[in-house]
Amino acid sequence: MYLTHRPRRLRQTSAIRGLARETSLHPGHFIYPMFVAEGEHVRDPITTMPGQNRLSIDELLKECEACLRLGIGAVNLFGYSVEKDDEATKAYDSNGLIQRAVRTLKNELPELCIQTDIALDPYTNHGHDGIVIDNEIVNDETVEILCKMAVSHAEAGVSWVAPSDMMDGRVGAIREALDESGFSNVSILAYSAKYASCFYGPFRGALDSAPKTGDKKTYQMDPANVREAMREIELDLAEGADIVMVKPALAYLDVIARAKSEFDAPIAAYNVSGEYAMIMAAAEKGWVDQERAMMEVLLSIRRAGADMILTYFAKDAAQTLKRDFGRFS
Repeated sequence: MYLTHRPRRLRQTSAIRGLARETSLHPGHFIYPMFVAEGEHVRDPITTMPGQNRLSIDELLKECEACLRLGIGAVNLFGYSVEKDDEATKAYDSNGLIQRAVRTLKNELPELCIQTDIALDPYTNHGHDGIVIDNEIVNDETVEILCKMAVSHAEAGVSWVAPSDMMDGRVGAIREALDESGFSNVSILAYSAKYASCFYGPFRGALDSAPKTGDKKTYQMDPANVREAMREIELDLAEGADIVMVKPALAYLDVIARAKSEFDAPIAAYNVSGEYAMIMAAAEKGWVDQERAMMEVLLSIRRAGADMILTYFAKDAAQTLKRDFGRFS
């Protein structure tokens, strides 16, 4: 039998496979989400997310230094607030935990891209991303507080603010508040297509931020919808978002691909806590090879079209790439 086409010719050796590889993976594509806690010398293991810790600011600094050495240039910070109230007043406290963490990192590691979560759920006593009035998560009152929060982070020296709340109009309001306060160079990474997903469970355990009543389906997106996601992205870009995000990643690879094809803007994807925890749990039982599963998942997110990936695997993946660059780059 005569075969004109033999695709296997381009799979014969590692060098050949590398030359023919269509999708790249590099530590510079990763953003490392990190949890900040009060105190000193604190590395508090997160039981729902094996290998991840709540870190005091001094330990956070050490981890960020390690990230830079591995080629990871960006981190996204979440605060573990023990002081919570119904109006999330600690979210915009100029001497708050995240604000102090940002000032420390900015002073010690000026080359690091420091990103901060802009949402109220770690700071509210009810666990919702917005202010609750008469049992309703109210939009416009929440946006006012989000603007205060974003400006306080900008004053501390943040590079990007990342509103994850899914309130209507918050990107435009935050952009205006930042510009009026003299922070026109602070970028907005908008959680534009954030779905009401079951895969956030381990994260909520890490921050004690699960809603005490109800759910988040009135503001996070219905998993059945993709046209709505494109509309949300379009609105956020029109309001001034610099980068738009799809969250979660694995169950929404089609949404990432659609966004990449429709919009001329950087696309981020969040490889969320539940996706991380599934691999870690399966690897612990010996059902999958942790390293290979990790790299395959991250490569799939890049292949779908993500320009950057928020992932708890950032350090492990960067170490793998550093050791064996030709295999996954």
